[in-house]
Amino acid sequence: MTHGDQQFRRQLIATSLPFIVDNLGHSQERTKSMNHTWRQAGLIAALCFASMAASASPQDSQASATAPATWQPPAPLTQVPLWPEGQVIARPPVTGPESVKNGATIENVTRPTMTVVPARGPSTGTTVVVFPGGGFRVLAMDGEGTEICDWLTSKGITCVLLKYRVPNSGPQWDGSCDCRREPTVHMALQDAQRAIRLIRQQASSLHVDPHKVGVIGFSAGGNMVADVSNASGKNYAPVDEADTLSARPDFAMALYPGRLWEGKGVVLNPTLHITAKTPPTFLVQAEDDPVDNVRNSVTYFLALKEHGVPVEMHLYATGGHAFALRKKDMPIGAWPQLAEKWMQSIGMLPAG
Repeated sequence: MTHGDQQFRRQLIATSLPFIVDNLGHSQERTKSMNHTWRQAGLIAALCFASMAASASPQDSQASATAPATWQPPAPLTQVPLWPEGQVIARPPVTGPESVKNGATIENVTRPTMTVVPARGPSTGTTVVVFPGGGFRVLAMDGEGTEICDWLTSKGITCVLLKYRVPNSGPQWDGSCDCRREPTVHMALQDAQRAIRLIRQQASSLHVDPHKVGVIGFSAGGNMVADVSNASGKNYAPVDEADTLSARPDFAMALYPGRLWEGKGVVLNPTLHITAKTPPTFLVQAEDDPVDNVRNSVTYFLALKEHGVPVEMHLYATGGHAFALRKKDMPIGAWPQLAEKWMQSIGMLPAG
């Protein structure tokens, strides 16, 4: 086992310890408070990491001390590297070290991670990987990340927040030529596929069902939802046993997705190759979206219907772009409840 594999397993065990504690014969005392759950995890994780630190090399300690500060998940959660240490992966055209703006907007990500957030209360066994938006330039890790995890985990869903590579890691619109730009390497898609495979590989220790792994994405993240739902073939060279597993999600949710529609009318992005294997999909968008035209959702909806893929779409007159969970006083603010009902209807959540 390589040092990178050992690091991945140690971090993954630390994030899954709340599940173990929660099932050691104290089910009647189980709390519904996420803060309490995270405090429990923190006590145990602290013991594990103290033991790990004692065996760390001086070089590790020195590297940690000089590492630039950037976004971190709420303690005691930790980020798990997607790729083994030393694995060569494509590097986006960054302009500096990874950094964070306004507390939660990340830029210049070269080493992607995932953060596993345990379900609160009884787990349904369902997992959802969250793809924050940001135009493939930055990552909006709060409104389209941690806040989404808070909602999902409150419903008994394990949330996996993906910090994928940016910038220029996915398709973008170049205003200078009024044209579409495709990256040479679809780094965001690679990171999404890798995360899904790792979840399935570690399903037992995470206490989740490997056949109930879904994705949700916003704006550029919504584009990633369509990409990972329809990707075929090898998008990166396998690096370990996890890469023998399927990277296609079992269900998908895309909110105000971009770059799914081209030209006039309802012309599907030609890079998307929809088949009957595309997973059931849930779409939400506002008609007054000033960033991504509502025809992105409409076009994708029609294409899915043509291929017999189960799909549910909700369009709202107003809501703009990047609404996520932050417009609860508007009709569009009801979409999470509709998403929950939809997940129940496809067997990913228990009826109730």
